[in-house]
This record gives sequence, structure tokens and C-alpha cells, in this order.
Amino acid sequence: MTKLLRTILIFLIFKIDWRKLFLVSSILTIGSVLILISSLPYPLTEWISQPHPAISSYLPLNTAVHLGKSHLLAAGVHLETIRDTPIMVSKGEQKTSRRRKGSSRVKSINMVSPPAPQHIVKKLPNHIQKHLSSLTPDKALAFAKRDIENASVTSDDDPELYAPLFRNISTFKRSYEWMEWMLKVYIYEEGRKPIFHTPHRTGIYASEGWFLMLMEENRQFVTKDPEKAHLFYLPYSARQLQMELYVPNSHNLKPLAIFLRDYVNMLAAKYPFWNRTHGSDHFLVACHDWGPYILKEHEELQKNTIKALCNADVSEKIFMAGKDISLPETTIRQPRRPQRNVGGNRVSQRPILAFFAGHRHGRVRPTLLKYWSDKDDDMRIYGPLPNRASRVMSYPQHMKSSKYCICPMGFEVNSPRIVEAIYYECVPVIIADNFVPPLSEVLNWDAFSVTVAEKDIPKLKEILLTIPLRKYLIMQTNVKRVQKHFLWNLQPVPYDLFHMILHSIWLSRLNQIQVAQSS
Repeated sequence: MTKLLRTILIFLIFKIDWRKLFLVSSILTIGSVLILISSLPYPLTEWISQPHPAISSYLPLNTAVHLGKSHLLAAGVHLETIRDTPIMVSKGEQKTSRRRKGSSRVKSINMVSPPAPQHIVKKLPNHIQKHLSSLTPDKALAFAKRDIENASVTSDDDPELYAPLFRNISTFKRSYEWMEWMLKVYIYEEGRKPIFHTPHRTGIYASEGWFLMLMEENRQFVTKDPEKAHLFYLPYSARQLQMELYVPNSHNLKPLAIFLRDYVNMLAAKYPFWNRTHGSDHFLVACHDWGPYILKEHEELQKNTIKALCNADVSEKIFMAGKDISLPETTIRQPRRPQRNVGGNRVSQRPILAFFAGHRHGRVRPTLLKYWSDKDDDMRIYGPLPNRASRVMSYPQHMKSSKYCICPMGFEVNSPRIVEAIYYECVPVIIADNFVPPLSEVLNWDAFSVTVAEKDIPKLKEILLTIPLRKYLIMQTNVKRVQKHFLWNLQPVPYDLFHMILHSIWLSRLNQIQVAQSS
């Protein structure tokens, strides 16, 4: 027996490759563990983490939609039915829910709720969707508008939205929800490239190109059926139009305006949609300074169309406040990294009171430089950033090191510095009479910016110094909070700049609708 044991021991020590045995055993063990994990009715993280009391994959509709009772009864919808209707967020979550129902192990942990994504697009119950689908686009908009007007006051604890940044957070949230639920946009396929369907995504006019690109790539809001559309998009780029047709130094914009006039007339002759509303349910997006002026050869295009323009000057009677949208002017240098350099220094690392650097063109900048250029160490006001300053700090570093960033108008009322200041977390100081700030139909600019009248430029430092530190700190914090609403993303996310622009266009369309149409 002893000899046998000795033989077995020698065999185990000298004949078996222990490294290979260990590797095979490890693979088998890990494989077994993975198989066991995959069979669990919940993800592993849910077994070891505490459930969040506010999260659930089943949300009653009345947590998001407060439809008026008389409005719903007119539509044949009962409040009790809506309250009891669960809303599935996605097909993947529906499959997970069905798997959980069939698992006997769920009983022991049925109080645990799975983590939800940060933003949930809830679906309307089928009976409401069916009712809306039976309506014309205008009557469906009237249905939504009535509910938006009756939106109940929302709480201020939404992790995605900060109420003081908005004129009316309750109305905005309800309107945004309805946009996600029902908005459909038809994009005309006509128009030769590069003027049409070719986004220009760099430089100070990049906003029109980014919106064009993201709109044409979108699958949620775009429809191929114009009969279902609530809005019609004219997919041209004012920047591309200028590059293709403008004769340098000619100072003649008429050929551009005639080209656009002929394009609209072609659409009106080919389709019934323009003539049906005289263009009031159509929209365009143009960030080039000439955007308003190249509309002048077509009266309906200029007066009726919803215009998203960077050059939002109410004094010229082309941009109409309340109907048109002030488009944020964003400078994009690297299209693959649109958020490059976004961010700024903390308040304690902002020793400069106010900063501006730029060319002297326009009516405001010469006055600004006359009173403040090289006059005060606290007021770093320059023409083009001089070498003596750029050797110490670059242009972005100056903005990141300043409490206030001066944003005077250029040739036109708009300035890319406004959004640049927000990117670099510097409180914008807007100096441009007759300018409508970007997205001001929903955003409360007093919460995160300062507006100074052109006549008050000599008192600029005095005005800034009279702002209490506490108020400045609130504004600077709000600049960081509002930043998310001015960011371009290669893949749009809720409440980013793409969605904010589209929502403002949607809101303008809603304002055309008479609620009486729903009866």
C-alpha cells in the first residue's frame, strides 16, 4: 500500500503539467460563474446595490402628463384609465419585465427596482395615441397646446433641469414632453448640393450646419410622409449659399435672394404644403449674418416662415420676436470634438474683472475700445489680442480667467462670444441694443448674464462692480448649469442645443394654433 501511494505521489509531482491544469480549472470556474450570473432574474449590480426609491420602470402617465379633465373627456379618455396605465420605456425593458414575471426567484426581491436611464421618454397610452392619430396635424397640435397651457406647477427637484434658468419650467417641461411624443418634421429632398443638404460644421456659423446634419440624421422627429408633418424644413445653408453664389467685393446679395426665391417657388408649384399655409408651418435655420437679408425677394418666406437666425435684430423688421427664434452662434473648430476646451476656472482663479478681444468693426466696439482699451488693469479690453497678452495667456485662457466676458455686437447684433463665454463659464455681458438673446422664449437670461445698454459703455466698470458678490456667484453657477443647453453632441442627448433649437421652433408652431380647433 505504501509503495502504491509513493507511485501515485511521484506521478502527480513529475508527470502532470500543473500550469496547464490550473489554467483549465480557472477557465471552467469563470465560465460557470458567468453562466450563473446570466441566469439571474436581475443584473448583478441590483443584487448588491440599494434600490433608489424614486426609480421605477413603470410610471403612471399622470406623473408626467396632467391633461385637463374636460379635454380628456372630449377625446373619449378617462382619467382613471390614464392613472392606471403603466408606461414601458423601451422594448428591452419590456422583455426584461416579462422575464422577471416568469421567474420564481423574483418573489424574494420584488421590492427592488432596476436603475433607470437619466432621461426617460415615456410613451402615451395606446388609446391617446390612437385618438391623436385620428386628428389632423393642426388639431393634434391644438390638443397638445391645451394641455401645455394647463400644465400644473412642477417641483424644482428635476435633476436634468434647473428651474431658475427658465421663464416657466412647468410650461417648458410639458411642451418638451409633447414635442418628444408627437412632433414630426418633413425635410424637402429637393435642392442641389452643397447649398442644400451639405452642412458647414466649422467656424462661427457652424450652428446652421450642425442643426442641418443632426436633423437629416434624425429618426425620431423626421417623417417621410408630408401629410403627417407638423413642420416642414427648408434644408439649406446660408453659409454655403454665400460661398457658392456671392461675388467677392460686389456687395450684392440679390443673386442669393433670387436663388432662394426660385427654390421656394419650385416647392410651392410641386407640393400643396407651402400654399396651404403660405409658409407659416415651414422653417429655416441660418446663422450667417446675411441670413435675414437673403429672404427679401420672397414676401411669404420673409414674413410667414419660422426663422431661426443668429442675426436676431428686431429693429430691421425681418426677425419677429415671439415668432422667430434667436439661434445661438457657436464657434466650432474641431467637428469631431465639438466640446473641446469646454469648462473654466473656479471663481477664486478668475483675477480679471472683465475681458474682451476682437476687431473694431460695427458701431459698438470702437466706443468700447475708446473708453476701456489700456485704461484699467481690471478691464482687459483689447482690439485683436496683442502679443504681449497672448504670450501670457491664450484667448480661451483669458475668458476662463475672467469674471465677466464682454460680448459686444459686431457688424450685426449677434456675437459668438456669448456662447463662448458660457462654454468657458464666464458670465456674459451683452452689449447690443435691439438684440434678442438666444432661445429667450424659454431661457431666463437675467439668471446667468448681464445686459448693458450701448449708451452705458462709459459706466461699464461701475455697473459690474455694483453687482453684489453673492449675485455674481449665483450667475456664475447658473452659467455652468445652462452650459448643457448650448452644447452640440455628435449623437444628440435630451435638452442639448439640437433639442433646444428644435423645441423653440416647435413652440413657435404651437403659438400659431388656435385651441378652439380641438373642439
